[in-house]
Amino acid sequence: MSGQLLQQLVDGVLIGLVYSLVAIGLTLIWGVMNIVNFAHGDFLMVGMFASFWLYTLFHIDPLFSIPICFFGMFLLGMGIYRFIVRKVMKGPLLAQMVVTFGMSIFICNLAVYLWTPDFRLLPPTILQGTWQFRGIYFSIPKVVASAGSVIASGCVLLFLKKTNMGRAILATEMDRDAAVLMGINTDRINGLSFGIGAALVGVAGAFLSTYYYIYPQVGGLFGTIAFCVVALGGFGSVEGALIAGIFVGLAQTLGGFFFDPAYKYAIVFSIYLITIWIKPKGLLGW
Repeated sequence: MSGQLLQQLVDGVLIGLVYSLVAIGLTLIWGVMNIVNFAHGDFLMVGMFASFWLYTLFHIDPLFSIPICFFGMFLLGMGIYRFIVRKVMKGPLLAQMVVTFGMSIFICNLAVYLWTPDFRLLPPTILQGTWQFRGIYFSIPKVVASAGSVIASGCVLLFLKKTNMGRAILATEMDRDAAVLMGINTDRINGLSFGIGAALVGVAGAFLSTYYYIYPQVGGLFGTIAFCVVALGGFGSVEGALIAGIFVGLAQTLGGFFFDPAYKYAIVFSIYLITIWIKPKGLLGW
């Protein structure tokens, strides 16, 4: 019993770190632009398919396709902001919500049209197999994905804390009007934040493609969980998203362990509802 419980704890932390990376991109867009990006999960799906096709067509291992996914999704995010989202930034809140919801529907159905709704799984890559330590099994793809998520999250934190552009993003996130008065080009910050948010889920998608099924609707589940993580960690808080992602991962695996596995996502969403009811700003939100 104790060995099984420890295995669930390990699995929860591993998947939770990936959730954190996905949620950091969402909370960055949400905090800076004050816009709900319903297409965030679909960006993850595009990243997974990009990694899949790079491997299938050009034999580029997902581990080496990460930089391509990062820069490709960054450019895609910047382009979507410039030509679509930017047009409604000064419009009513409903228009902002509808445009990202419409993007989500369009991207998902375009993926179905281009690649069919079939489930795909990459053949064994250089990341395969498991490690065993004192009866606990560590999936190598999951360990590498989690370690990569920690590294990517750490790079984002360093960028935000140590660079002038990062500080400008944080300043815009905290008080947009004051940032404008200080001479910060908030429109450029919006585009950069949207691009970084898309790039981070591109990285997460490349990692997930090594062990998770790839299909056009895969972004729906991860996008919904990312919303829960952001709400729990605090809107706009990168550190909160990192902590909350691990907590949600543990809640998911332990919920499936102590109760029926069919209830594991219901437990996660219950935590989300309780959090926004008790503390709407989340654990570390401002």
